[in-house]
Amino acid sequence: MLESSGPSIAVRAAIPAWRSPAAWIVLLGVVLVGLAIDLASKSWAFATIAGAPVEFTRQQALSTTPLSALIPMHQPRVIVPSILNFTLVLNPGAVFGIGAGRTVFFIVVTVVAVAFGLGVFVFATRSRDRYSHIGLGLILAGGLGNLYDRLVYGCVRDFIHPLPKVTWWGSTREIWPYVSNVADLFLLVGIALLLWHAWMGERAAKHRSAPVEA
Repeated sequence: MLESSGPSIAVRAAIPAWRSPAAWIVLLGVVLVGLAIDLASKSWAFATIAGAPVEFTRQQALSTTPLSALIPMHQPRVIVPSILNFTLVLNPGAVFGIGAGRTVFFIVVTVVAVAFGLGVFVFATRSRDRYSHIGLGLILAGGLGNLYDRLVYGCVRDFIHPLPKVTWWGSTREIWPYVSNVADLFLLVGIALLLWHAWMGERAAKHRSAPVEA
């Protein structure tokens, strides 16, 4: 009978994530790839969508009110009619423009959130929790992408507008008036993955604890 030369699959899956090279590779890989995609998409958008490159400095962003004055008038680029437009917006706040004018506050919050995400990875996940690692990687990539913008530009570069000019029934109010970016998308998908993994873990725990009928 052949004996296994290493730990069993169950034992390997149960070790803390911080002790698993594969878990670190997944986390850091998602962070680096996600960050590269976010920054590249922002650079592409601000170089092409307005018809000419839109360039500004952090000092200009912090001293100009409104920030829209830094962006030339341009027509949104229609990607899918009534579904998705690309249009340039400079956001001084957090996700979807919440908390405008609190740049320093959001820089501090983002740094704390990144540290918290790493803490969750180290202390609250196991090597087998791949969806959690991907979710955390997306959250870290999104947070770092927007943190980069705040540090370099003093605001966040947005360009993705879902459901443009689609209004509520019988109203002129848009269903989704917010313009966001790839980093915001990563944050939302990452949170959804973590919630899904927590829900599945809770279901599995209830299944294991359920009494077995004779």
